[in-house]
Amino acid sequence: MEAVLLSALARFSVRHRWLVIALWLLAVAGAGLSARAAGGEFSNDLTLGDSDSQAAYDTLRERYPDMSGDGMQVVIHSGGDVASPEVKAAVADALSAVRGSEDVAAARSPYGPGPAMVSADGHTAMATVQFEGRAKDVPEESVEAAQEAFAPVRDTGAQVEFGGAVLQAESGPSGSEAIGLAAAVLVLLVAFGSVFAMVVPLVTALFALALGLSAVHLAAGLTTIGTSGPVVAAMIGLGVGIDYALLVVTRHREALHAGHTPAESIPLALATAGRSVLVAGATVIVAILSLYLIGIPFVSALGLASALTVAATLLAAVTLLPALLAVFGSRLDRFRVRRLRFDHGSGRVSGWHRWTGHVQRHPWPYLLASAVALVALALPLFSLRLGTADGGSAPEDTTERRAYELVAEDFGPGWTGPLVVTADFGEDGSRAEVKQRAADLRTGLADTEGVDEVRPPRLDGNGTTALYTVVPEGSPDEESTEELVHRLRDDVLPGAVAETEGGEAHVGGSTATAIDLADRLGREMAWFMTFVVGLSFLLLMVEFRSLVVPLKAAVMNLLSVGAAYGVVVAVFQWGWGAGLLGAEPGPVESFAPIMLFAVLFGLSMDYEVFLLSRVREEYLRTGDTGGSVRDGIAATARVITAAASVMVVVFGSFQLNDQRVVNLFGFGLAVAIAIDATLVRLVLVPSVMAVLGRAAWWMPRPLLRLLPRLPGEAAAGGGRTAAVPGSGPAGDGTRGDGPRCDGGATAGRPHERDHEPDPEDGRVPGTRS
Repeated sequence: MEAVLLSALARFSVRHRWLVIALWLLAVAGAGLSARAAGGEFSNDLTLGDSDSQAAYDTLRERYPDMSGDGMQVVIHSGGDVASPEVKAAVADALSAVRGSEDVAAARSPYGPGPAMVSADGHTAMATVQFEGRAKDVPEESVEAAQEAFAPVRDTGAQVEFGGAVLQAESGPSGSEAIGLAAAVLVLLVAFGSVFAMVVPLVTALFALALGLSAVHLAAGLTTIGTSGPVVAAMIGLGVGIDYALLVVTRHREALHAGHTPAESIPLALATAGRSVLVAGATVIVAILSLYLIGIPFVSALGLASALTVAATLLAAVTLLPALLAVFGSRLDRFRVRRLRFDHGSGRVSGWHRWTGHVQRHPWPYLLASAVALVALALPLFSLRLGTADGGSAPEDTTERRAYELVAEDFGPGWTGPLVVTADFGEDGSRAEVKQRAADLRTGLADTEGVDEVRPPRLDGNGTTALYTVVPEGSPDEESTEELVHRLRDDVLPGAVAETEGGEAHVGGSTATAIDLADRLGREMAWFMTFVVGLSFLLLMVEFRSLVVPLKAAVMNLLSVGAAYGVVVAVFQWGWGAGLLGAEPGPVESFAPIMLFAVLFGLSMDYEVFLLSRVREEYLRTGDTGGSVRDGIAATARVITAAASVMVVVFGSFQLNDQRVVNLFGFGLAVAIAIDATLVRLVLVPSVMAVLGRAAWWMPRPLLRLLPRLPGEAAAGGGRTAAVPGSGPAGDGTRGDGPRCDGGATAGRPHERDHEPDPEDGRVPGTRS
């Protein structure tokens, strides 16, 4: 076909630029107002289906309805006696006020009735407020009212701190977005040397981010999205939004410098760089949405939030960006900061060209050295320990962190995340027999290695089920606690209910849920990675009509992702340099590796497609594999470096956020992009391509004929050009030749050969069939 979708879309946006901009303004405003009206809430609601911890929660909901909701711990600390009459009276009044709320199921005093919750030294006490529902369903004003009720306790001179699931709130602005934008401005000024050229990618990304985040808030009204969801989505959306726009603007400027008019260069940029962006962005979205296959709503919802912002950036890149470029027209390079050099004749940047040629002359040393470096960076991955960071990882100035430290110091680390054990002894025994079995089980639990304390059991109304609070010796994120949970499930509980008809016992609570989540994700990781890698392989095979290129890309992407994982483990788990980032060492959040993999593998496709598309253009034009790699890298190295720098500074700026998981994501993404854009694209790619030679583009002829064509690819074949309607005759080598839609010659270059390599014949140029 003569015209392609992206070129047509670009021409529409150019002709109706003000209409497109107006529609975007209306869309952003409408989505923002709708999101505000919808009132979506963010909450970390972990539901794990058939897990043992979910079974324990289901038992609580059925047999102990007053215990099934999420709670808030009230930690009271006094330099004197925390059980003094004055403090006890103030606490009693506060709990009485709290019980008057319709959202509160129960409020338990630290002084009884029942076992007291006062530390051995008498300085710290812990009360519990149990709400009717899960954290996401508890109104924020009810939580605030419960906290305000304890103000009189503070008037006695006691310190009052709060912890618990209901305090989890959406992370507010931390200034990281503004810092990331400021850093991106500097990088874009250096890359483009023009104020106008810098403004266009930023405006495009900000519009896309506003639309994407509004969509995330709307989605939060329909499904539960974790508290880190909007922040991670903003991080990814801002990074890829600027990145995608930068790639397109760079190609547009090349065409302008080659003599094309803006009306010609904008469709050209969309048909070449825009197509690379579309393929890369679609891969990111599909990879992230593949998280739904795992079946864990919490993880899937985080993926949905990120996918919505990426989708918004793609929409902006193919509609709003061409309109903005048309508004600036040939004035895009006005207000220069410094003059850039564009070699209109060849598009080569001599320094990059010389570097690539040097690597190609010594491919094996560079290949082996870069591979060894990547493997070395990945080595810490083998000690990866998944888990969930506890309250000790919260920011130091939060009440959750202060409550955690008081409890850990005065009661013991296990009290910061006790286990909940439910035991149903069936219907075949009398109440007295059930009480005896419950007492025997308490003894067995207390004698289990790793258990610090077991509170007296509480029987349900039917007298058949017992509820225990089991306090581990270690904190929730310690490996010993994970071992204890498995020990209870495998060795202790089965024997306790083995002789009862219909009896069952489960280990639950937030700590056990986090352990179940880590186990589940660990099991699912291998096949999920296989699915994403296989999907990327198929997309690249269709895009480049080659078997070897997508295989090479898959291996390189796995190496770069593995290296990023290794650095994350070394910093956030081992603690190497964690203090410089303001992070506390601990386990890697269980959902972080699988989320990072989905995002990083998609982002790696960005540079892979952009670079190899340019290499393939040169290869189809000349048939020279070595020269095409040199020209492709020379033409794209500068923009890839700039784009990667933007992503690194944007992702890195999120280290200022107060959520540890956001810090981990930002750091992991920044490290991975830096590795991918330097060591992989500038060393590993040219060395591997030099070793492969023309075999890199090999494809069996029967398979080639079965491959579909991606939207935007000319029907005539990968190497033939298609003139844009309204331009001059195709192939005349003049400006009227118009944009080449599928990557024939580089912008402004006529074809240098009468006969190009034909991808449809399944052969490599210069070989015999």
